[in-house]
Amino acid sequence: MALVLCTGTNPVLIQTRKLILERAGHSVVSCNDEQQLVAACEKHAFDVAVIGQAVSRKDKRHMALLIRQSCPSIKILELYVPYEGKMVEDADSWMEAPLEVPDDLAVRVTELANDPPRQT
Repeated sequence: MALVLCTGTNPVLIQTRKLILERAGHSVVSCNDEQQLVAACEKHAFDVAVIGQAVSRKDKRHMALLIRQSCPSIKILELYVPYEGKMVEDADSWMEAPLEVPDDLAVRVTELANDPPRQT
């Protein structure tokens, strides 16, 4: 299974995503600020990063850039709310939140982790 970096600003949503992903067999490291994100990328070789839907447009783009710089081969999955739309143009995948079926998150992460590595 995948090693997943979960980012966001809402601790409840981050914890919920972590539980869903761990129940599916993934290992998850959560972070909610820039310093934690960089430290996590220095310590782990992540397969997938999940950027939460509650993050502002500006912060999502900054977070994605930081993830790409710190973990170049990682796949990024952006969660977004329908009325705001997708914000991270170079994400590898997107999912509309809230999810109708929460297990869809684990399925998408598995698919991304099994795709060939990103070319940097």
